[in-house]
Amino acid sequence: MSQNNVKITFPDGSVREYPQGVTPFQIAESISQRLAQEVLSATVNGKVVDLAMPVNQDASVKLNKWEDPEGKATFWHTSSHLLAEALESLYPGIKFGIGPSIENGFYYDVDSPVPITEADLPKIEKKMEELARTKEPLVRREVSKAEAMRIFTEKGDQYKTELISDLQDGTITFYTNGCFTDLCRGPHLPNTGLIKAIKLTSVAGAYWRGNEKNKMLTRIYGITFPKKSMLDEYLAMLEEAKKRDHRKLGKELELFMFSPRVGQGLPMWLPKGAALRERLQNFLQSVQKRYGYEQVITPHIGMKDLYVTSGHYAKYGKDSFQPIRTPDENEEFLLKPMNCPHHCEIYRHKPRSYRDLPLRFAEFGTVYRYEQSGELHGLTRVRGFTQDDAHLFVRPDQLLEEFEKVIDIVLYIFKTLKFEDFIAQVSLRDPENKEKYIGSDENWEKAERAIIEAAEHKGLKTVVELGEAAFYGPKLDFMVKDALGRKWQLGTIQVDYNLPERFDLTYTGADDLPHRPIMIHRAPFGSMERFVAVLLEHTGGKFPLWLTPQQVVVLPISEKFNDYAQSVLKFLNNSDIRAEVDCRNEKIGRKNTRQRAEADSFPAHRGRKGGGRRYGFRPHAGRRRQGDDEAGRVRRLSCRPCQERGGSVDWNVFCMNIPIDN
Repeated sequence: MSQNNVKITFPDGSVREYPQGVTPFQIAESISQRLAQEVLSATVNGKVVDLAMPVNQDASVKLNKWEDPEGKATFWHTSSHLLAEALESLYPGIKFGIGPSIENGFYYDVDSPVPITEADLPKIEKKMEELARTKEPLVRREVSKAEAMRIFTEKGDQYKTELISDLQDGTITFYTNGCFTDLCRGPHLPNTGLIKAIKLTSVAGAYWRGNEKNKMLTRIYGITFPKKSMLDEYLAMLEEAKKRDHRKLGKELELFMFSPRVGQGLPMWLPKGAALRERLQNFLQSVQKRYGYEQVITPHIGMKDLYVTSGHYAKYGKDSFQPIRTPDENEEFLLKPMNCPHHCEIYRHKPRSYRDLPLRFAEFGTVYRYEQSGELHGLTRVRGFTQDDAHLFVRPDQLLEEFEKVIDIVLYIFKTLKFEDFIAQVSLRDPENKEKYIGSDENWEKAERAIIEAAEHKGLKTVVELGEAAFYGPKLDFMVKDALGRKWQLGTIQVDYNLPERFDLTYTGADDLPHRPIMIHRAPFGSMERFVAVLLEHTGGKFPLWLTPQQVVVLPISEKFNDYAQSVLKFLNNSDIRAEVDCRNEKIGRKNTRQRAEADSFPAHRGRKGGGRRYGFRPHAGRRRQGDDEAGRVRRLSCRPCQERGGSVDWNVFCMNIPIDN
């Protein structure tokens, strides 16, 4: 190899030599002109950089296109700068907070001299399109801390100066596009001309740096694409998402409600929602029973010292619900933010032997965590929620087997409820910020290794995220994509060496010496509230028949059969079939049409042959048969098939013989 050349290793393992200082764009050009047109950024030795960044030493290089998450992030981050340039042009004196890319698009937090509303978004979009067509290059420049402070002080932008004050000299860079210069690490697109389709989606309020004591800024959300057709597809998906919004469907289906008198973020389950939730709970309990779980019940509050011991108070106490005081000045209680300390105490209540392990304590435990009002959102972000929680206490030789069994439970649930597209996220601690976590490096390394080994053994498709671990241990989080392609975190499994130490949990080993158990925390649903919300939007309200709040509608053929219909209703409900009676004084054809129309009124069911979720039952005379009741008469109730999406059938025919009362 020439002394002035560098070796570039590509993701497929191939290696090429290039002159020292070659840029990722030049590398893309050397492969093909088409690739050079499509590449948006590059990942060099694990770090995403601009295409103009020189490579001066041997490196692994991945060229990021739109199809890659890194490519989208670069595209949308650049779009936030384009938005800021447009805003500065339209609103002189505007001040800027931060403008990152997010999972679907970007936002920018701004402090505008005049209010910006959603009515202003088309005007801002037009300005962004105008600027994008000029193909402005994004120019990177390194600046000293003193220069950076001077520039933004003179500009009067206190938000940027506050950010700069937290940075180290020698780490500060500016990016300029057109007349706009921003404090930014990058990376960015080569120029704004790659942005072909723009949609600003909403305006919201956001406290500066997420602190409700700071000023409320205006947050402008948007999304961009390299093709207009992509934007059209996205907007169509948004319309479908509005139809499937769990808050809307939850109201229409009468599943849950909120009341300002009860308090923000505190859902109340209505009868149909409670029935749905109960069935989900029974479903999981039946699965857990097969795996040897034991149900426990713990209080909604606990002594403050319990959470001091666990470390939760030091971690969350300041930003959580504050202690509850009693007439005894020495007593302080906390609303339960976690179930795990209570389960540790259950483990401690008597001596344990190695023969007793594994112990598996399960609880549908309601916990309370303070969320700022601006962060609350239907059932997906609440202040009181119920976790399908369990804690396993295992010996070291049992850890992998038990962890894999929990994975089996999660996969079974996803398969049953048709969550078919998911990724297992291995959430590890941030190696650069270990003070955020409790416990020794040795324990963390053992816990992280156990999760990675278990995931590999089960053949899970995984991604690794640094800094996403719980403060007491790493996690395996299941990120589920719903029918609209949105990603949700549902199930989670955690390995914990630290709480057993903090609560001094032991078992007597075969050597008659005390040993420390390992804890596995797991919640396959995550929380009942979020799981129901995601399931509701995933299905569009068209639950599987075993879950649907209303399985049967009884249609009396005339008023004289209303009493009989009520007896049918009673029989069905006593047989664990959820039913209602339509006693409206209408002809049976009219009732049937109305029921189908009401089923079709749910957005998820429009356009589907046969309507929706409701099933009309009509009694008809049955033949005398051996074994009939004393009168020798029966009524036969039968329903048409429950047709699932794609033509699959869950129940071909549901029928029942019901004796006629004498």
